[in-house]
Amino acid sequence: MRMRDLVGYGGQPPHPHWPNGARVAVQFVLNIEEGAERTPVNGDLQSENYLHELLGRPARIGERDLSVEGMYEYGSRAGVWRILELFRVRDLPLTAFAVGKALELNPALGRALSDAGHEVAGHGYRWIDYRTMPEAQERDHIERTIAVIEQQCGQRPVGWYTGRISHNTRRLLREVGGFLYTSDAYNDDLPYWSDSSQLVIPYTLVNNDARYLLPNGVPDGAAFLQLLQDAFDMLWAEGANRPKMMSIGLHGRISGHPARALAVARFLDYVQAREGVWVCRRDEIARHWMRHHPTPCVM
Repeated sequence: MRMRDLVGYGGQPPHPHWPNGARVAVQFVLNIEEGAERTPVNGDLQSENYLHELLGRPARIGERDLSVEGMYEYGSRAGVWRILELFRVRDLPLTAFAVGKALELNPALGRALSDAGHEVAGHGYRWIDYRTMPEAQERDHIERTIAVIEQQCGQRPVGWYTGRISHNTRRLLREVGGFLYTSDAYNDDLPYWSDSSQLVIPYTLVNNDARYLLPNGVPDGAAFLQLLQDAFDMLWAEGANRPKMMSIGLHGRISGHPARALAVARFLDYVQAREGVWVCRRDEIARHWMRHHPTPCVM
């Protein structure tokens, strides 16, 4: 059984020595999930009832929900391209958490991510809860996702984030091997080495546009922008002595809508206007951390 670590760095985090003396490393994640959600089209017993615009709408058992499917399709047809354009015109990198089946259904997106120099990390083969999935099937999903990303993007993924993990996920990733980091954690503002010598780069559900679709979330782009700016300002101030990392999670079907994309654009400009900021991919953080804070010896 994996033991909890409630101490972490104990108030004395290591200095990350970000490139060029940056006070904060800012890392944007674009989640690629559309098409891999639950629907009878994918052989599921119900429609998707999570993270779409119709809050509280129950799943339809044995029946497609065409409205919800359309909301997901907006992300892959329009929203993701709007977000990628925001990053292209500013020459900024991001990491995509890509679900294997989503890339299979939209190979042009995989090529676009690769051509733009973005990192493509694994995000499961389906956008589902893996909690009760049999171990052998989850292993197969990991291996299939690796193969899809390598085929579509020309490079094997070196990072992974399932999201809704099982008790087997972390061990299976170690056994499959080949990953620089995993991100199924929300417990720090800096990378750290797990007790199994796996580098963990924590993710966030706070600085995440999923909050538009949650009851305790944000109502509009202005509120989301304020949330991101407040987080950035706090971390930037702390970075004078103790630099940290800021993750931001985005989705094509959420922030890709015009009313919300403007908040992303404004935050990108806000970040670029500040000195001492490293906007980077997650694999860049991993390689930097490995150079400056190599894994401790495990006895």
